[in-house]
Amino acid sequence: MCWDKKLKINTRGRDDSQEDEHHYPYEPTPYSVLERLAGSGYLNRKSVLVDYGCGKGRVDFFLSHKIGCRTIGVEYDERIFQAALRNKKTYVGKGDCEFVCNSAENYKIEDADTFYFFNPFSVETLAQVLREIMKSYYQKPRKMMFFFYYPNDEYLAYLMTLDEIMFLDEIDCSDLFEGQNQWEKIIIFETFF
Repeated sequence: MCWDKKLKINTRGRDDSQEDEHHYPYEPTPYSVLERLAGSGYLNRKSVLVDYGCGKGRVDFFLSHKIGCRTIGVEYDERIFQAALRNKKTYVGKGDCEFVCNSAENYKIEDADTFYFFNPFSVETLAQVLREIMKSYYQKPRKMMFFFYYPNDEYLAYLMTLDEIMFLDEIDCSDLFEGQNQWEKIIIFETFF
């Protein structure tokens, strides 16, 4: 099924025009991976998900439509952010999607409890983002979950050093693609609560 067509959005294509040492290219998460995440049981209608490096909004539109959760896409690239807003105008799915044009490390968390990352930026930026998330946690303690799709070694090494979060689970997605790539997975962490 072509979800872009069904939801009347256009999230296809890779964009590396703003790539630098701290910001990685826009590349949408495959729908097959999102279907697996949606079916995992880790997200529900009450979830408030922040999608860092949301690009054109694929994760936001799909999970909001499929699960009914509220999503907030954070994108620093104004041009790609405008594509997400155009998609929001044509989107025919159900659900509440919001988009914010801001750098991830400057975005202030309010009531979000779920966070999605597809290697959008450097591990240095990730550290700053997680500090902001944890500030929110200490102001309002709650269970928080972190989803890392196709995590790189730097991310995993850093995440394993944090005291505030712990490894919870792994959603294997390697069977969805040819070659059985070991990195095709979603690694899940949660706060100690």
